[in-house]
Amino acid sequence: MHPVVAEPRRLLVIEPCEECRGLFPSLQKAGWLVEARALGEQVHHPCQVGMLCVHSGVESRLDELRAIILASSAEWVAVVRPEDMSSAKVRDFISEWFFDFHTKPVDLERLLVTLGRACGMAHLREHSDKYLADHSHELLGESASIRAVRRLLEKLGPTDTPVLVRGESGTGKELVANTLHRLSARARQPLVAINCGAIPENLIQSELFGHEKGAFTGAHQRKIGRIESADGGTLFLDEIGDLPLEMQANLLRFLQEMTIERVGGTKPINVDVRVIAATHINLEEAVAKGTFREDLYYRLNVLQVQMPSLRERLLDLPQLAHHFASVFSEEAGRRPRRFSQAALLAMTAHGWPGNVRELANRVRRGLVVAEGRQIEAEDLGLERTSKLPPVLGTLEEYKLQAERQAIGDALLQYSQNLSQAARALGVSRPTLYRLLHKHQLSWAGLDIRDAGS
Repeated sequence: MHPVVAEPRRLLVIEPCEECRGLFPSLQKAGWLVEARALGEQVHHPCQVGMLCVHSGVESRLDELRAIILASSAEWVAVVRPEDMSSAKVRDFISEWFFDFHTKPVDLERLLVTLGRACGMAHLREHSDKYLADHSHELLGESASIRAVRRLLEKLGPTDTPVLVRGESGTGKELVANTLHRLSARARQPLVAINCGAIPENLIQSELFGHEKGAFTGAHQRKIGRIESADGGTLFLDEIGDLPLEMQANLLRFLQEMTIERVGGTKPINVDVRVIAATHINLEEAVAKGTFREDLYYRLNVLQVQMPSLRERLLDLPQLAHHFASVFSEEAGRRPRRFSQAALLAMTAHGWPGNVRELANRVRRGLVVAEGRQIEAEDLGLERTSKLPPVLGTLEEYKLQAERQAIGDALLQYSQNLSQAARALGVSRPTLYRLLHKHQLSWAGLDIRDAGS
C-alpha cells in the first residue's frame, strides 16, 4: 500500500495581536501553514480554519467580517480579551459565526485541539458541499424510492417520448422535468414550463399557442405562445389535470400533428418539442368522470414517473433538511445551522402534507428565527415529541448510515491522529482508509503522522 501523505492544514489569522504572533512558531511546528492578514487587506485566502483576534477596533467592522466568513468555506475561531466579552454585540457575533473561541491568555494545547476539531469539521462540510453541488437537481437522498427514481430518469432522459410525472403536490415533479431535460439531447435548447391550473381560462389559448396582431381586443402585437417558444426543446405542462376540456382537444391535436396555429392565424407552424406533463390528481378517475380526455391521457402517459411522498422517504429527511439549510443560509444572512436531535425527531414524527416543499419552507423559517447554534423543533414550527421514529429504510440502509456517522464522529474527535480514530472504531488503519473511500469522506489535510503507529 502506498503511504498516505497529508495535505497541509492552512490557517488564516486576521488582525493578529502580538500574543497571537508569538504562537505562530508553535502552530507551524504542529503542522499548520499560517498566513496573517490585516482586516483591510485582501483576505480571500484558501484555508480550512480562520482565526480572528478580536480587539476594540473590530467591533465597528462586524459587517465586513461577516462578509469574509460568508465567502469562505472555513471554520472560524475567535481569540478575545475577557473584557471584550462584556459587549453583547461581540458575544452575539461570536455565538453566531464562530466554531469556538478562546480568551487571552491563550492556552496553546487547548487551541491546538480546537483548531484540529475545526479543521475536521471544515473537511466534512466541504465534502457535503461538493456532494450537494454534484446533485444540484435536488433529487437528493439515499432511500430506495428516490434511488429508483434517479435510475429511471437516467433511462428516460435521452428519449424523446412523452413522460407523465405523478405525485402529490410538493414532491418535486418540476425537478423531475428539469432533470429529464438536462439528460436529453435537447439540454442546450429551452425548457418552457406552464402551470395549466394557474392561467385564467380565457387566456390559456393565447398563452399556449400565441396570437396574431389584432386577433382580439387588446392584441396590439403578435405574441409567441409557450409551445412555440419551446421549439427544439422541452415543454413542461404542470398540473395537466386542470386543463379545460376545450384546451385538451387543442393540445391533443398539437401532439398528433406537431403543428400549431396562433389565435387569429391561418398558417400552420411546425413545432418540435418533447412534452413532459405532471399531475397530482388521479387521471384515471378524471377520465372515468369525463373531466379528462381518454385519448389525451394515452397520448401523454407513454412513460411514467411516480414521485414518492416525503412520508415514504423519511430516511432522506436529514440530508434534505441540511441541503435546504445550506441553500437558504445566505438568503438569511446566517451561517448554516445544524438541527438538534429534538428537531430531527420532530421532523420524523410530522406528517408532511406539503412534502419537500413544506420542508424547504420550514427550514427557511427555522434559519431566520433560531437563536442558538442549532435549529430546534420550535424554530421549525413543529412540536417536540418523545415518540420513537418509525423504521425509515432497509437494514442495509441503516447500516450504511450508522457506519458513515461513526466514521464522521471519529474524524471530528481525533482529527489529528488517524490511528487513534481507527482504534476508537475498533478497526485497523488500512480498514479505515477503505471505509473513507467507500463513503467518499474527505480526510485529506488531517494530520496522520501518528506517534507510535
